[in-house]
Amino acid sequence: MAAIDKVRVILVGDSGVGKTSLTHLIAHSEPLTSPGWTVGCSVEVKLHEYKEGTAQQKTFFVELWDIGGSVSHKNTRGVFYTPTHGVILVHDLTNRKSHENLKQWLMEIINKDGKDIGKGGNDTDFDPEQFLGATHIPILVFGTKLDHVDETQISKHLQRYSMNGSIAEQCGADEICLNCHDTRSLAAGTTDAVKLSRFFDKVIERKYFSKDSSFFSDKRKFVSPFTSPLNTPFNSPFATSSFASPPMNLDTVLE
Repeated sequence: MAAIDKVRVILVGDSGVGKTSLTHLIAHSEPLTSPGWTVGCSVEVKLHEYKEGTAQQKTFFVELWDIGGSVSHKNTRGVFYTPTHGVILVHDLTNRKSHENLKQWLMEIINKDGKDIGKGGNDTDFDPEQFLGATHIPILVFGTKLDHVDETQISKHLQRYSMNGSIAEQCGADEICLNCHDTRSLAAGTTDAVKLSRFFDKVIERKYFSKDSSFFSDKRKFVSPFTSPLNTPFNSPFATSSFASPPMNLDTVLE
């Protein structure tokens, strides 16, 4: 069997927004019946067909790193951000604050080594465009718990974001609103499944096919906290590699 290349996508967002359920749904195309709290980080692996249906089609492993959102681990979870090839921002549609906090998560990722690029060091002044300009890392936004939001709330949700600018709009990213417990949410052929596949294609292109291989292109303004991407091939998700085991919990890293 030929070696299969891999990319790493991290999922970040406040504690309780549904990152673990979302990660499981993406990786296994089925809902997680008994989700628990993530302490540290847990990893799932998904097989993705890059440019499916074209002459360029190729299989890649997508590592989905579900980062625990507890505030108490803010100063230690930076170890999970290297390397980062793609970012999935997750917020709860019933919790407006969880959406507002997403730009703080972007700031945490880019400042993981203590490099402060925020204006005056204030999280509320952080411009998501700074993240894009500094890293060029693809971003996808998920709004969870759609089943707890009625049509009126969804309308208000969209209206409010159109006025204030959602994090997805500010980052030029797609946004998917879904119920993580509904297998149809990301069913093959649906609009949302196409958005997700297109995102994974961008992540792969960013790592393997981009002329600019560095995460931080403007070194006059930003100092890269990221190391170079790992380019070693990945043979099997069930081999002895630390990335290769079935879904695992990395709690011990934080102990």
